[in-house]
Amino acid sequence: MRTAVVLLILLAVAAVPGSLLPQRGVASDPAAVALFYRDNPDLAPWLDRLYLFDVYAAPWFAAVYLLLLVSMTGCVLPRCVRLWREVTAQPPAAPRRLEREDAHARLTVEEASASLTAAAAHLRSRRFRVVETDGEVRAEKGHVRELGNLAFHLSLLVLLVGVAGGRLFGYEGRVAVVEGSTFTNIASSYDALTRAPLADPADLEPLEFTLRSFDAQFETSGPRLGEPRSFTAILDWVTSDGAGTTEVRPNQPFDANGTKFFLTGHGYAPQITVRDGRGDVAASGPVIFLPQDQAFTSDGVVKVPDARPTPVALEGLFLPTAARGADGIDVSAYPGLVNPALLLTAYSGDLGLDDGGAQSVYTLDLDGLVEVTGDDGDRWRATLAPGETVRLPDGLGTVTFDGVTRFANFQVARDPGKEISLVAALLLLMGLSVSLGVPRRRVWVRRVDDATVEVGWRHLGRRRCADSDSAALTAALEHDPDNHPESTT
Repeated sequence: MRTAVVLLILLAVAAVPGSLLPQRGVASDPAAVALFYRDNPDLAPWLDRLYLFDVYAAPWFAAVYLLLLVSMTGCVLPRCVRLWREVTAQPPAAPRRLEREDAHARLTVEEASASLTAAAAHLRSRRFRVVETDGEVRAEKGHVRELGNLAFHLSLLVLLVGVAGGRLFGYEGRVAVVEGSTFTNIASSYDALTRAPLADPADLEPLEFTLRSFDAQFETSGPRLGEPRSFTAILDWVTSDGAGTTEVRPNQPFDANGTKFFLTGHGYAPQITVRDGRGDVAASGPVIFLPQDQAFTSDGVVKVPDARPTPVALEGLFLPTAARGADGIDVSAYPGLVNPALLLTAYSGDLGLDDGGAQSVYTLDLDGLVEVTGDDGDRWRATLAPGETVRLPDGLGTVTFDGVTRFANFQVARDPGKEISLVAALLLLMGLSVSLGVPRRRVWVRRVDDATVEVGWRHLGRRRCADSDSAALTAALEHDPDNHPESTT
């Protein structure tokens, strides 16, 4: 047990870097490690060599966890065997000197044999485990306390197994879905997907859903203007078990056979159509813009590699409720769609999409691009309202702001060990409650002579037996109401 406690403390200490340092594979913040590298170029490589950006997958962390599992197994299983023997054991024989017990009484009775029989019947009616011998009654109550101890110790092992199952076979991911779009649960559909070491991408739950609509409500007046009030996503889903429609809200996920989709965020996706210099549609559809503040000022990019005669890229700022700030800069004054506006700048040239390197759809690599300028030689800028079209300089084409849709962010998680962990946690609490709340005690009734019996009580825990138990047993033994016991407690 001491070894297990030391390993448990060591595991807690080993987990501290996982809370203080950014970790790879965290779907809610996939760029955290890259940003730490950028801000700490000298320190980050050394931390990486020590697996401090992958603490929970580090060999040293796994070694401590496995040692803890082995130690707990070696500690708990023998103890469980002993506890089970105590649960099923019969009351032992009385000690030679009952007066040394926690409570003691010597009673004068009419007939000792009849009193022993009455005592046995009384104790059985009180749900004591009773053994009768010649001249003695042994009884014990509270074995369920040891059963609680047994459940508590076994639940520790089950809890470790459940946590290990989630870490070995689960996965989590992140995906943004635009209104009207369909998500299919395959690895390539995720914006970020982190799999456990033994998780197989082919085993992802077969399902797809369409985000029929997303509704967001904000406070419209008072000092809390703009604060969120409710978010609701309506999903039309299809799984191997059937199809249906469901509402997803914060803390009310969509559960598809253990794969849960949590609503974690939302934003706007302006619908943009880009025509190239030939008048052909080079790009069209909703583009996700990521919120930057509480008023949902959002930025995003549009990459148009198929535009002719030159590929085009747009950097944009979307304002749900456009207003002119005190410093003359356009800002969003409210997160709802009251006065939407799209602010654009443009670039032309090589977008770098053919060199095989990975690029984010939310950022623009400016290497190889030339900033588009207006007739005055300054950077070209345009501000569009829904339905407006603007022409790009130098015959690059046109941009139309068709309208605005919403998107929803979903955190996807599958943890096959969570049910095991939940059962273990409930078993642990129940076992601990029973162990602490149920008193265990023994009582012996011994014949001294034909007219005298002796009673001894022993408390097998911190809680003493109730005085009512002792008084009730005394009443069952006494046949003569004038008899008075001589007792010590």
